[in-house]
Amino acid sequence: MNTHYTKNGSSEDTGVCLVLSSLISDEEMYRTLGLLDFQSKRNGDGPHIERRKIVRNRRHQRGSLWARGKTWFLRYYDDVMGVDGQLKRKMIVHRLATKQECPLKRDAQQLAEEYLAPINVGHVTASSTIKLNDFVEHVYLQHVERECRPSTAAGYRDMWRCHVKPRCGKYRLRDFHTWDGERLMQEISREKKLGRNSLKHIKAFLSGVFKHAKRQGFFGAENPMRDVSIPKAPEPKETYAYSLEEITQMLAALPPEIGVVVATAAFTGVRRGELRGFRWEDYDGKEIRVSRSVWRDHVSDPKTAKSKAPVPVVAPLAALLEKHRAANGNPSTGLMFKSSTGNSLDLADLARRLIRPALKKAGLEWHGWHAFRRGLATNLYRLGVSDKTIQAILRHSNLATTMNSYVKSVPEDTASAMRDLENVLCTKYAQKPVPEETYVM
Repeated sequence: MNTHYTKNGSSEDTGVCLVLSSLISDEEMYRTLGLLDFQSKRNGDGPHIERRKIVRNRRHQRGSLWARGKTWFLRYYDDVMGVDGQLKRKMIVHRLATKQECPLKRDAQQLAEEYLAPINVGHVTASSTIKLNDFVEHVYLQHVERECRPSTAAGYRDMWRCHVKPRCGKYRLRDFHTWDGERLMQEISREKKLGRNSLKHIKAFLSGVFKHAKRQGFFGAENPMRDVSIPKAPEPKETYAYSLEEITQMLAALPPEIGVVVATAAFTGVRRGELRGFRWEDYDGKEIRVSRSVWRDHVSDPKTAKSKAPVPVVAPLAALLEKHRAANGNPSTGLMFKSSTGNSLDLADLARRLIRPALKKAGLEWHGWHAFRRGLATNLYRLGVSDKTIQAILRHSNLATTMNSYVKSVPEDTASAMRDLENVLCTKYAQKPVPEETYVM
């Protein structure tokens, strides 16, 4: 017998009942799904949560099993919860197995009994019958929008819409298994020709979906994406870092009003969103305080707490900024770099319309804004600056990120290092006597 708790705190025994297994604190999300009723109380006890009684008498069912072609199908009935939180008794048709997996009907029948067992004994909750499509769009993505940066939320939505939803939206949350995740990843890899990093991001996205479902009481099993493998795919291309020579050539090829933007990116190493958020009131002539980040029309805090540290301004950049300030009427507040409409400058549009054509004319190649950040790290490393200092200038939380992802080896350094090694080896072995006899194997 299961104990069912009513809203006044008393308990009552029912034969077989479906209850929500835990209280969830996210009120807004559960109002959307209609799972809980929330009432504000004025007695200081905080919000009062009522459990909606979900009781359904069940009988043991074996289901109806049949074969179509080379596949076994199982038909049964279950209480299915819609996105509005309402329970409906529905007939479900489930693709059980192939005839290769279950050659005989008795094998398929045993598999069907194992599949129906949690439903017959009431171990599954009504909330787990929600479709994966409904959970992602009405619960998980809303959670991401509340907790993550706007650019991250947009990336998740694009990933779901373009790669995942067309292939797994039909599944119910509790019916998605590891082999479904494996097939899904293989199908995406085969059809989309994505790189290995992109496939890793898709797996991480789906894993996050089931983690959130488990934390919120929608899913009680092991995360089905945990043991899913990443299909074989091309490794990501090596990222680029601008050298000091390239930056100097760029500044010579660009007009001053564009060159100052490029110089600021190159000599501060800030992220693109941080560059768009620079304001005159955050600049004192010696350093710029990174206080915000702009993505599209969204203004937010910088990426991490360490990112809020000020960045030093070298003398050549300070001179360029003062000329830029004077050309714009010597403002003391407001955006450093703004568009003709007064909004934050669209750096992608600037690169497409003005920077790329100018660099192409000068015989230079454009590798994107983030190559300036990697370039600063690499150039400082070549000048002998310590690893920790480079980490501090880039404002990374982890030194390994700075050294592994941002500091790049350049051909000149590699050749120079090998020449140094050659000189050491020649000096060392020149001092040793040459053996009288040499054996050739």
